[in-house]
Amino acid sequence: MSAAPRQTASDASPVLRLLSCNILAGARVGRYRDYVTRSWLPHPGKRANLDGLARHFSEFDLIGLQESDAASLRSGFLHQTRYLAEAAGMPYWSHQANRRVSRLAQSANGLLSRLAPSEVIDYPLPGRIPGRGALFARFGLGNEALVVVVAHLSLGPQARARQLGFIAELLDDHPHAVLMGDLNCTVDSAEMRQLFARTRLIASPEPAPTFPSWRPRRAIDHILVSAPLQIERLWTLPQVPSDHLPIAAHVRLPAGALRPQAAAA
Repeated sequence: MSAAPRQTASDASPVLRLLSCNILAGARVGRYRDYVTRSWLPHPGKRANLDGLARHFSEFDLIGLQESDAASLRSGFLHQTRYLAEAAGMPYWSHQANRRVSRLAQSANGLLSRLAPSEVIDYPLPGRIPGRGALFARFGLGNEALVVVVAHLSLGPQARARQLGFIAELLDDHPHAVLMGDLNCTVDSAEMRQLFARTRLIASPEPAPTFPSWRPRRAIDHILVSAPLQIERLWTLPQVPSDHLPIAAHVRLPAGALRPQAAAA
């Protein structure tokens, strides 16, 4: 039986434990030159790194992945999203393959869940160079449904603005929404301010620095929620592989959200 979201004493207002993590295909980096020697090359330590991540993942209900490799050379032809879901005991997982570099690399977004989604849609994001995507999942039914989008945005501000505009349209009709992922920009950037103006999403009052993982200075990984969802706690997980620190949140949902038919049994 899968673990359900934690409940209050009245069982009316569930708390979801969320995690977003750019896993860099399982590579462990501690300086910029490690990108060449560890990120793009296969080595046995990557699977051990994934096992370490899975031990953290078992403490959460929904996990968004970025740069999860889809069985290419750099991962030793391991489907990392599936591997992490099985290792962490997550009964539901979705995988969105994005940019492929020959047989060397196949970057992807992923979503691991203890809740059964009622709908999952794979959206390509706009950009001059194709290969970015948003993974859209709905949990529950009707107006009480929770919508979660996992995204990994471009490095350029103009491309990010277009991509966030696309995501704003996706979230427009959904009162209970979460956007999480490596957005490659801070909450005070022009493109993020436009996102907040066009959606119900709320900027985190104290964003947590996530990049680079060995000396985090920039808050570019985010878990953003719409009102009336509430982030009760926001923090990063230290000492994990990747060049980004995973960002975690406890999110309280409004009473009545996530009807029983949407939960894993």
